[in-house]
Amino acid sequence: MVLTRIGLAGLAVMGQNLALNIADKGFPISVYNRTTSKVDETVERAKREGNLPVYGFHDPAAFINSIQKPRVVIMLVKAGAPVDQTIQTLSAYMEKGDCIIDGGNEWYENTERREKAMTERGLLYLGMGVSGGEEGARHGPSLMPGGSFEAYKYIEDILLKVAAQVPDSGPCVTYIGKGGSGNFVKMVHNGIEYGDMQLIAEAYDVLKSVGKLSNDELQQVFSEWNKGELLSFLIEITADIFGIKDDKGDGYLVDKVLDKTGMKGTGKWTVQQAADLSVAAPTIAASLDSRFLSGLKEERVEAAKVFRAGGFSDILGNQSVDKAKLIDDVRQALYASKICSYAQGMNLIRAKSTEKGWGLKLGELARIWKGGCIIRAIFLDRIKQAYDRNSDLANLLVDPEFAKEILDRQAAWRRVVCLAINSGVSTPGMSTSLAYFDSYRRERLPANLVQAQRDYFGAHTYERVDMPGSFHTEWFKIAQQSKM
Repeated sequence: MVLTRIGLAGLAVMGQNLALNIADKGFPISVYNRTTSKVDETVERAKREGNLPVYGFHDPAAFINSIQKPRVVIMLVKAGAPVDQTIQTLSAYMEKGDCIIDGGNEWYENTERREKAMTERGLLYLGMGVSGGEEGARHGPSLMPGGSFEAYKYIEDILLKVAAQVPDSGPCVTYIGKGGSGNFVKMVHNGIEYGDMQLIAEAYDVLKSVGKLSNDELQQVFSEWNKGELLSFLIEITADIFGIKDDKGDGYLVDKVLDKTGMKGTGKWTVQQAADLSVAAPTIAASLDSRFLSGLKEERVEAAKVFRAGGFSDILGNQSVDKAKLIDDVRQALYASKICSYAQGMNLIRAKSTEKGWGLKLGELARIWKGGCIIRAIFLDRIKQAYDRNSDLANLLVDPEFAKEILDRQAAWRRVVCLAINSGVSTPGMSTSLAYFDSYRRERLPANLVQAQRDYFGAHTYERVDMPGSFHTEWFKIAQQSKM
């Protein structure tokens, strides 16, 4: 047979769909999976979907030898040990100049370790974030490749066609940077996604619990929101969810879904990295904490009984609200909170880029997230423009346009948070976003007191606002003397 252009190993949902996407764009592709039935299933699907040029292999040596040189193989296997095992299996048959691309959600330091090991063997290596779920993988994802630039140039023509296409800004792929930068950017993308989903869930909770909107009304509201500034994939699918009836009983399916959120770890990594880099990311952290709390379903059921028995009255029904006004306020609060969430993610990427010398371009990242990926939104246009205006922008909040938008919405934002608190509805994402804004915009914070406390009990010293230098005061002695 004629040699194929590229290979793909790992044919679970994402791998299978990405392989068919590559074939669909006219690139013959070899596929391999340890479980051979997946190989046969993929080849069958390729036939059904238009006789696509997908060639299946059950043997790793035959798989590698079926690809034209220099060979390029994309892996889409579970992060961690399975990646190392797959590399070991496939690289045994590869030659100098061949290239391996990891398309999974891998920890960026693992990618850097593997790139170093592969370089020593004369092989090229890329860590490539792939976002968009199964639909994105099949019809056009957002791709974030980082590592060997030479390897990127091998397959740039494929990636440019396979990625999501946005009419005014091109394919949703760019060479991210060196080392594990592609994986790091995808990790933060997922952290922003956590924040986005949490904020949308809170908007839903306030509208449903306080505003008493029905699922039909919620579907209308979110559909309407998806025509304006909140236009995005997540708002669109949320509107769809509210319209789906339960096929196993009465009512709507969303009301039957257990309120317990799963996670795969990238949001946790994002929060850990924010802490390591001393970058405030409270909205993303609040979304992670909310997932942890959602997991305590049994405890929450018992706690509800305890507080009801202890006299805690349900105050949700006691708020008298103007529905139309509430809907508009929640829309504004959601938008303002989103600005804070994205600002935190961008600051985290910039901090890591500075630490590692990656030279990442934040505006370009906003561009490649405009299509294909889970956080794709019209809002990203605004972010790209902000960084185009000022590539050294300290924070999205101080971009003149975003600053004006937050100021225009802050009254509605505060009303929603106050209403939620007074109604006993938790809005950790919106509340911490507002606290982030309120802290960032203040010239002076109460941190002077915290620093004085640190010096009091630990002699950590402090600086002064009126003269340079480092100071220590014998606070305890002075306090004791004054009490005599």
